[in-house]
Amino acid sequence: MDLNTPLKLAVILGSNREGRFGPVIADWFLSRTAERADFAVELIDLAEVDLPTALSYRPAPEVRAELAKTAPKLADADAFVVLTPEYNHSFPASIKSLIDWHFGEWQAKPVGFISYGGISGGLRAVEQLRQVFAEMHAVTVRDTVSFHNAGSQFDDEGQHKDPTACDAAAKTMLDQLAWWGHALRNAKSVCPYAG
Repeated sequence: MDLNTPLKLAVILGSNREGRFGPVIADWFLSRTAERADFAVELIDLAEVDLPTALSYRPAPEVRAELAKTAPKLADADAFVVLTPEYNHSFPASIKSLIDWHFGEWQAKPVGFISYGGISGGLRAVEQLRQVFAEMHAVTVRDTVSFHNAGSQFDDEGQHKDPTACDAAAKTMLDQLAWWGHALRNAKSVCPYAG
């Protein structure tokens, strides 16, 4: 494939908490990706997926039905963006369950992060996710998008009050994802990844 073929980008909305703020940030980000021709974007909202924390090599039919909501989308993706809050200095269990129920779907693909939270802006969750994705043979891009005290940055209509900095951060992250996504997709077309 060449650089003119858009990368399939799966955006994972990681919070499934009642009253979550994540959809506001997801809407902001999806409006930014809509401006780019180099990505074809699909949202995976973990509030719509119920994966158990108890893993099994022989999942029950109801678990297989939940996996059918995620596995094909993850396998088809060339790159990922994980949108995570920070809960108790870490990322939510919904994200860990999604990661743990899949393996090959993550391999040799780039991952970017958008985080939000209080004073830390979710950055502690991102640093922990980098370690987890390294174990999955994924490549995490350096630059992230982070919202400190996120609720105060958006108005009642979900619009960012001063988007200059976060728009620039999103562009940088997406540019890095595009580079890695094309490089890894092209490399795998020549030689399968030996993970």
